[in-house]
Amino acid sequence: MLVKDIVTANYPVLYEDELVTKARAMIREQGLGILPIIDQQKRLLGIISRRSIMTISSSKSTIRVKGIMNQPNLVLTSDAEVTQAARDMLRLDAWYAPVTNSSQNNVYAGVLGLENFLKMFLNAKSSKLMKPVYEAMTTNVATCTPDDRIDNVWRLMQEKHVHTLLVMKEKKLVGIVTEKDLLESGAVFPTFESKKGRFKSPAKVFSVMHMSVTTLKEATSLREAARLMLEKNFGRLPVVDEKGILLGIVDRKDIVKGLL
Repeated sequence: MLVKDIVTANYPVLYEDELVTKARAMIREQGLGILPIIDQQKRLLGIISRRSIMTISSSKSTIRVKGIMNQPNLVLTSDAEVTQAARDMLRLDAWYAPVTNSSQNNVYAGVLGLENFLKMFLNAKSSKLMKPVYEAMTTNVATCTPDDRIDNVWRLMQEKHVHTLLVMKEKKLVGIVTEKDLLESGAVFPTFESKKGRFKSPAKVFSVMHMSVTTLKEATSLREAARLMLEKNFGRLPVVDEKGILLGIVDRKDIVKGLL
């Protein structure tokens, strides 16, 4: 199977001279992991990520997307083999990769996300999906507390190279906070503009975290974990034991790795 067989061809894009405020609105409202930037000839120029868009706080910014776009770590081509594409994405920790028709013309063809692989394996009813999540989960979990300042949590996410923190209080899981939550809240100190943002004083995690957390048991199958991730648009899920004690966390990357 080739990348063109599973790529999301109608994935949203922006042109290089459009405003970053439009990019931010698209990423927020559509829950995008990345936003490809193209020129008038539909050639891929770069991407904007959630992290790059979080540097802009003003609702009236005149900055253009070309001013904050980055070069992607990985660009796939439509004729690439799917398994190798998955391995490349895992190796570079790329949850999303823009796709071009070929390396020669660089014409944008869509975006391949880890969810595309999950759908592929689910549709194929792979026997590997019957593995329990404890075989794929990560036990070294990044956490914070409800009273931590959001700007410190944002720095921790960058230092740990994670997009989600589990919120713990007295060794109990009480919530979850994601990069998406921080983007929607506007609470993170921006890089390019006013350091006050919308908040007069440093916001705390409890003001933006989700207290209702979907969890998995260690014996839950990868099939059920993948199904939940796709159905609820979750990137990762905590794993707990029968007493609710946190054991680890499993994300889309862990599952794809366990299925290859």
